[in-house]
Amino acid sequence: MKLSRVAPELRGPLLRSPEIPVRLPWALRFTRFLMHRMDARHLPGVTLELPEEAAPGVRVYRPEERRSDAALLWIHGGGLVIGRAAQDDPLCNATALELGVTVVSAEYRLAPEHPYPVALNDCHAAWTWLRENAGSLGVDPSRVAVGGQSAGGGLAAALVQRLHDEGGTRPVAQWLLSPMLDDRTAARRDLDKVGHYMWNNKANRFGWRSYLATAPGSSAVPRYAVPARREDLSGLPPAWIGVGDIDLFHEESREYGRRLREAGVDAAFHSVPGAPHGFESWAPGTGIAGDYLATARAWLGRALAQGPDGPGLRTCARSADSPDGEHRRHEEDGTT
Repeated sequence: MKLSRVAPELRGPLLRSPEIPVRLPWALRFTRFLMHRMDARHLPGVTLELPEEAAPGVRVYRPEERRSDAALLWIHGGGLVIGRAAQDDPLCNATALELGVTVVSAEYRLAPEHPYPVALNDCHAAWTWLRENAGSLGVDPSRVAVGGQSAGGGLAAALVQRLHDEGGTRPVAQWLLSPMLDDRTAARRDLDKVGHYMWNNKANRFGWRSYLATAPGSSAVPRYAVPARREDLSGLPPAWIGVGDIDLFHEESREYGRRLREAGVDAAFHSVPGAPHGFESWAPGTGIAGDYLATARAWLGRALAQGPDGPGLRTCARSADSPDGEHRRHEEDGTT
């Protein structure tokens, strides 16, 4: 892919952000080693807690000025093969601070050592922990959204489907940033030649093969392993799906949003021109990333305020009135 397709504001940060050849064993080991040395980063006004009793682990971000009893369960990315909850400290801290809500970030075990359903089970355990500790967290368990980025977005979508089928208390919303939703994308060899920035289709194929323990695109996959394979999407909670238009996951994200709407789900699809995969993480100081996250958090704030039974009483999200940055992005098939 030519650099000219990348938005000018993102080109410098992109060139300074090395792509990780995760399919190479040495690169996978080295990346995991570096991530395990990652120190906690947090913002003033937010307290970070690491409960020892939670397994395999969660990180809790509590704003000192809590303006809502709603919460977000967040799931980090990394192609299902790398990543740690700590990598999203800046995003989780900022979300907790701006919306005035508690954020719980899930830790999960990685493929290929731990294929499906281990990661999804770990995320489900984090959801269960959040619900069981809602009282001490000051959280209304009926007012919790599930979100994630990249592989975490795919796990969030899968978790929402599983919780829907299990009944009981369900998430009020799903907040999906450049989600990894469909293994059939990885099976398309023609996409290998495109050379998508930051996460290309060769890496995508390695991630899905590691997680599924079989070739991506196979005729049958386990239930909840691949969110886009679910046939009936009716009854799922409202969704916000955001992704760059030169991201490998753009088309599968748009298609998932379209299918949600056809099933009667309130789903917004937000496409960012000239944005490669995960740009909000490696170019957080740019206006494009700022506008994108402001729009995403505005939608999340409204979804949490509405809750399961109508408008909430104690939520006042500052980002809900933030500008949408119309000159930097466009909407397709939905509104935010």
